[in-house]
Amino acid sequence: MAAIRALVATRRDSGLEVDYRDLSDSDLGEGDVEVAVEYTTLNFKDGLAMTDAIPIVQKSPLILGIDMAGTITASDSNKFRVGDRVVLNGYGASETRNGGYTERLRTSSDLLVKLPQSISTREAMAIGTAGYTAMLSVLRLERLGISPDRGDVLVTGASGGVGTTAISLLAKLGYRVTASTGRMEEEAFLKSLGAKQVIHRDELSSPGDPMQSTRWAAAVDSCGSHTLANVLAQLDYNGVVTACGLAQGTDLAATVLPFALRNVSLLGVDSVNAPMPLREQAWSRLEADLDRSKLDSLSFDLPFDQLKKAGPEILAGKIRGRAIVSMRSQS
Repeated sequence: MAAIRALVATRRDSGLEVDYRDLSDSDLGEGDVEVAVEYTTLNFKDGLAMTDAIPIVQKSPLILGIDMAGTITASDSNKFRVGDRVVLNGYGASETRNGGYTERLRTSSDLLVKLPQSISTREAMAIGTAGYTAMLSVLRLERLGISPDRGDVLVTGASGGVGTTAISLLAKLGYRVTASTGRMEEEAFLKSLGAKQVIHRDELSSPGDPMQSTRWAAAVDSCGSHTLANVLAQLDYNGVVTACGLAQGTDLAATVLPFALRNVSLLGVDSVNAPMPLREQAWSRLEADLDRSKLDSLSFDLPFDQLKKAGPEILAGKIRGRAIVSMRSQS
């Protein structure tokens, strides 16, 4: 059988080595299904894994890539048949399980979501973990009663994968969205996604007072650190912010004052270990509520052989939107 092209991380005494490798069938490990990977993508977490900026890779050797979409080619599972189109997001991929940076993936059927009928495998990776996380954030806001008539919703890290998808989703659902970005040259692009206002991230990224003038009914934050602390300090009474990223940092220099005096809520959003019913709901809502006519403007094609180089670039904020990597061309 032909070699299987993959991007593999190996942990050595000298550190983490990331290299393109040709694998054999025996290198794919165990699982009750096998998938022909058609597309994968690059996320902020993939950049962290590749650079070892945070020790995400916990098993060695390991195929990297927290996302993939493809077609089942062999199945010993009652959940899937050969020919089913599936998507993988997280569930330990790139941490303790092989991920999507491979032409073929053998894995557990319990980790896969069957793609909604109208979403192609390429569109699934234009959405990816970032878009799926944005949808999880929207679902949490809705559960806390944040409706479009409550007021402005802030999206931080607006030029990134979570941010761009969150803007598009919220705008289509009728929310008035303000986008925060460090790249003001993207203002026209962010407004084309549905943002009504674009502000510079410097308004939020420095230490601020624990209580500030109210500005936001809710927020989707992928930055953390001072940005998240300032967002909390600026939430309206009963305001809600979802925290799903750490682009600025893992720290949070906040106080209890917004919680005690304005009854605000800080909600964590985890995409890695979200239960399967929630994943299926999120992908169903993405099919219904995401304006997929905008996916082309939200994404670009990244050659597989450029993935390793792109890892540090996404951490440096040099990549806008979603990178789609075709694995079909590797065969």
